[in-house]
Amino acid sequence: MTQSTPAAGKGPAGVGQEVTVPVPAAAGGGPVSHAIFRLARLHRMFAGQLLRRIGLHPGQELVMMHLWELGPQRQTDLVRLMDSDAATMTRTVRRLEQAGFVRRRPSPTDKRASLIEPTAASHALRREVEQVWTQLEELSTAGLSADERTAALHTLERLEQNLVQAAADAADAVGVAGVAGAAGEGGEA
Repeated sequence: MTQSTPAAGKGPAGVGQEVTVPVPAAAGGGPVSHAIFRLARLHRMFAGQLLRRIGLHPGQELVMMHLWELGPQRQTDLVRLMDSDAATMTRTVRRLEQAGFVRRRPSPTDKRASLIEPTAASHALRREVEQVWTQLEELSTAGLSADERTAALHTLERLEQNLVQAAADAADAVGVAGVAGAAGEGGEA
């Protein structure tokens, strides 16, 4: 089984040029998952190239988008908003702080927490981030009609819903197994 993808290693000029990429036999039972993996990798690569031009790394622009939209946030709130982990968010915020795009200030309501807020320099960056995302969207959906773009978005949203539900079901199963295991530990021998 083979799949087509844009030529690896070629920039935007390589779009439209296709090469046949073999799908490993072990991935034969998951052609959609394999396609998602390849698509995510290419999307992140192009995002990285475009963002690097404005001094950001992939993911940092998403943190900035939330801060621009919502205003100052606690780091724990950013972790939740981004569905991230604390260590990754700490590194991201530290790098954004070093670049001068965010600053920390004490929370007026919680002495243990600090708020992460966008700086004036980051507000100047907002328009460039919006342009990068527009360009990334155009690269990703080139040649698709408006109806195809809508259908693709609906399909992606459905795939995301499926995985969110699977994660919730898995968490519920672990919770039930944990309760059953705990009940069994205190039972009769």
